[in-house]
Amino acid sequence: SSLEMLPSNSEGKKKHENTTFQKFGVGKSGSAASPSSHVGEEKAGRSLAGSKYVKLNVGGTLHYTTVQTLSKEDSLLRSICDGSTEVTIDSEGWVVLDRCGRHFSLVLNFLRDGTVPLPENTRELEEVLKEAQYYRLQGLVQHCLTTLQKWRDVCRGCHIPMITSAKEEQRMLATCRKPVVKLQNNRGNNKYSYTSNSDDNLLKNIELFDKLGLRFNGRVLFIKDVLGEEICCWSFYGEGRKIAEVCCTSIVYATEKKQTKVEFPEARIFEETLNILIYENGRGSGLGGMALLESGGASSPGVGQSEEDGAGVGGGDRRVRRIHVRRHIMHDERGHGQQTVYKD
Repeated sequence: SSLEMLPSNSEGKKKHENTTFQKFGVGKSGSAASPSSHVGEEKAGRSLAGSKYVKLNVGGTLHYTTVQTLSKEDSLLRSICDGSTEVTIDSEGWVVLDRCGRHFSLVLNFLRDGTVPLPENTRELEEVLKEAQYYRLQGLVQHCLTTLQKWRDVCRGCHIPMITSAKEEQRMLATCRKPVVKLQNNRGNNKYSYTSNSDDNLLKNIELFDKLGLRFNGRVLFIKDVLGEEICCWSFYGEGRKIAEVCCTSIVYATEKKQTKVEFPEARIFEETLNILIYENGRGSGLGGMALLESGGASSPGVGQSEEDGAGVGGGDRRVRRIHVRRHIMHDERGHGQQTVYKD
């Protein structure tokens, strides 16, 4: 009959559901349909030959560049472009790379320009190095290694030992084969107030010490002493004995009170640092080195007073050049009742 030829309600509903699921590429149960029924799957091994532009999905970060840029260096990225390395390309044409995309823009900029500013953080720089090694970009690898080495050298130059006891100082001087420059800085020993320029000069001495430590890194050992009796005093050692000393403090006498004055004899300090290089690698043992030191031991005019004594080890002919700033005696020449002015 005509009623038997019409499909039942259940059969018609079933047919409608099958048509709907096939349209969207999934089965009735919600699982993906077979590969032949849709084009949304990821394909591996497709070559980028003949392409001009490349879309890259690196760990979820998207980048758009050219095949020419990726092929500038003999690297993993070039092998991806010429098809010698298989890659995964999704249905939208994105090349999927299973790497962290945080530094990939830096990798692309290096390929574009041949150089790139590197992160100033050591940890981030090491991360960039790992990415450069993975992509086999030898130019970027060398750039990272060179920068890391410079940072390590600077860190070694900034590492200055701090003396905590007299025994430690003696042991350090006896075992060190390099010339030694020591800055003794102890403001706790000051009994009087400072003159107007003393604070600035004290900071200048400390800054000069740090600059010399960086400049002569690896050649001279720089140490600090905050336990000694002097407020600001430089000492220079060669072969385990003191060669010279520059004391930067003095007492200024006025009519009513005493003041501590700190000098900054920059030229003399720099000269003694250069003189101490004679003892580098044991070269100061000869008579020529001693003669050169003796000839350079005269005090510069206006800097201070130079003294020599035989406190050195090995005989009276080895003397320590002691350079002290002049003691200034200032008299108040103002009339009675006028305010006293203390000058530096």
